[in-house]
Amino acid sequence: MKQPNFVVVYCDDLGYGDLGCYGSDSVRTPHLDGLADEGVRFTNWYSNSPVCSPSRASLLTGKYPVRAGVGEILGAKRGSHGLPAAEVTLAKALKPAGYRTALYGKWHLGLSKETSPNAHGFDEFFGFKAGCVDFYSHIFYWGQGHGVNPLHDLWENETEVWENGRYMTELITERSVDFIKRSREQETPFFLFASYNAPHYPMHAPQEYMDRFAHLPWDRQVMAAMIAAVDDGVGEIVEALKEAGCYEDTVIFFSSDNGPSSESRNWLDGTEDIYYGGSAGIFRGHKASLFEGGIREPAILNWPNGWEGGQVSDEVAAMMDIVPTFLDLAGVDLAAGPLQGITLDGSSLKEMLFRGKPSPHKQLFWEYQGQLAVREGNWKLVLNGKLDFDRVVPDQVHLSDLSKDPGERSNLADRYPEIVERLSRDVRVWYEEVQNQGS
Repeated sequence: MKQPNFVVVYCDDLGYGDLGCYGSDSVRTPHLDGLADEGVRFTNWYSNSPVCSPSRASLLTGKYPVRAGVGEILGAKRGSHGLPAAEVTLAKALKPAGYRTALYGKWHLGLSKETSPNAHGFDEFFGFKAGCVDFYSHIFYWGQGHGVNPLHDLWENETEVWENGRYMTELITERSVDFIKRSREQETPFFLFASYNAPHYPMHAPQEYMDRFAHLPWDRQVMAAMIAAVDDGVGEIVEALKEAGCYEDTVIFFSSDNGPSSESRNWLDGTEDIYYGGSAGIFRGHKASLFEGGIREPAILNWPNGWEGGQVSDEVAAMMDIVPTFLDLAGVDLAAGPLQGITLDGSSLKEMLFRGKPSPHKQLFWEYQGQLAVREGNWKLVLNGKLDFDRVVPDQVHLSDLSKDPGERSNLADRYPEIVERLSRDVRVWYEEVQNQGS
């Protein structure tokens, strides 16, 4: 079989309920809805972390965040280290198989030369290396008060470039489309990572997108506008693939790094209130929470030549499954290439996608800033849970049956003490192991 191309489209702080095909009553996403109609839409897809850097580390390495050496949000000082040089990313693993690789947009896995996208297997990089930038000036402002001065953060590979006044979402789309167009002249397959920073703060959107949603209150309006700009970008990427004659041979994965942000900095008027512009749907919690709202994500896998479209999968999967799945689809032998001798935490979903096999995961685990969580079947245990970065919940031990209570509103810990004891032991053993195995 011909090696497929791979396109990953990743959003930033997008909630489970923020797409049309996931039930949004205010955001219109016709292009993403179309990808879902022609592919597989997942209802139980998880990020491996409720925040950005660790989630991206898992997506690109196939490992739990701590084992990949990135357990926290990384800083923004120029020269700061990030994803260890010894880690093998998907880009690095695909290159010996003849793939050309490119990343456009957000990196957030290191600002030093040895932890940059180019050092981690990407032939081409255009974007920013820290966690967030102003969408028009591409300046990082958010380290003030923490020892980081405002700094410009836009790069073409290792060269600083300036695109003042250009909307970042449109720049990412423009570069992605150009890369696809150039692929027509190449015989080799490609891996494109379109890493959008929307709808992460600051809340910026061009007037044409704001006008589409003028009927909404401002917080929902600007969120919907930012997501719509990404959706239009996805439409342009798909159209470019079709014009290049490679849409049918391309695996497209769409998701987001974590749930919606409730941070008051999303308001641009000095308001200190919790921000509810993004939606986690029926789920409890926001970004930084190990309740479902912080980690359950919209996820779409599309491959016209691979599997039948119009599927909805309720099987459990996670970001760390993308590396082994894509390498499996590309026919890359993990035992012979750059990943030789490396143990991945993710599993290939090939059998699940092609033959309807159940999820390869008996248990999934999470940790973040004192919180621990585990999912086993329909059971979900959260220890020391928070609703976001700051808001704690009264129950330090929270057990849910997600089949009956997907919103984790009822605590069953007192009714099932033996399950609490077993899952608590399992997640603590796991956490000790990954800490010892971390890079």
